[in-house]
Amino acid sequence: MKLDKNQIEKQVSIALAEDLGDKGDITAAIITEDRFAKAHLYLKQEAILCGEVWFTETFKQLSNNIDLEWFFHDGELLKKDTQVCTIQGPAGLILSGERTAINFLQTLSAVATQANYFQKLIEATGSNTKILDTRKTIPGLRYAQKYAVTCGGALNHRIGLFDQILIKENHIKACGGIANSIDRTRNLHGESIFIEIEVENIVELKEALDSNANQILLDNFSPSMVYEAVKLRDQSYDSKLEVSGNIDETNLAEFAISGIDYISLGSITKNIKAIDFSLIII
Repeated sequence: MKLDKNQIEKQVSIALAEDLGDKGDITAAIITEDRFAKAHLYLKQEAILCGEVWFTETFKQLSNNIDLEWFFHDGELLKKDTQVCTIQGPAGLILSGERTAINFLQTLSAVATQANYFQKLIEATGSNTKILDTRKTIPGLRYAQKYAVTCGGALNHRIGLFDQILIKENHIKACGGIANSIDRTRNLHGESIFIEIEVENIVELKEALDSNANQILLDNFSPSMVYEAVKLRDQSYDSKLEVSGNIDETNLAEFAISGIDYISLGSITKNIKAIDFSLIII
């Protein structure tokens, strides 16, 4: 995913405002403005690094007199106790930005690490299936989290409701069926629109295939149903197949069936544990 400077600046600005409020850092105010310091940032556990630009932007918005030197960059796998970067500048402002900057880094590195973990599990099976993210993200941080997914080696699904059609169960019910939902979509958006639709059984899959859906989401299919779905698709259809629902590290390999294009996992953005970083003034 291409970095968007405006998105990053906005996200950092909101995060700083949340932390500093109207009064600013009343604890760091005890440090005189002429007090300069140097600090080292350490990674306390093995992880995929992600969030460098958000971290840097945090200190940039606080002062033009804060300098950062990065020794590693987004997407790199780092070992425990690695020194990631050095920060130099006004001591009080470094401390004022510390938590906000690390919050971005710990969250985005967690997403990148989680995405990488699942993609590696897939690759270990010999399958060409790709891991996709979902819209199950932290409100206000979707762009950042989806960037982190790509740093971990997985792929982005749609960014939001505006950039790709995904017709789900409730859309289908409201439109009166699968075929009708697809027809109405093409009537509204044009024949060339890329359409993905969710199905819950083989009968619905056949209807979606016959309606020439570009991609079909197999929701809560068992491995045996997924295998049957691939066989049906391969008979005479070109639709891409995506699997989702109740998939985790214990059963992922069962769903990496030859012919399945994607496995989408909400867990790579929502079931994450923050990566441990530590900033130490020296």
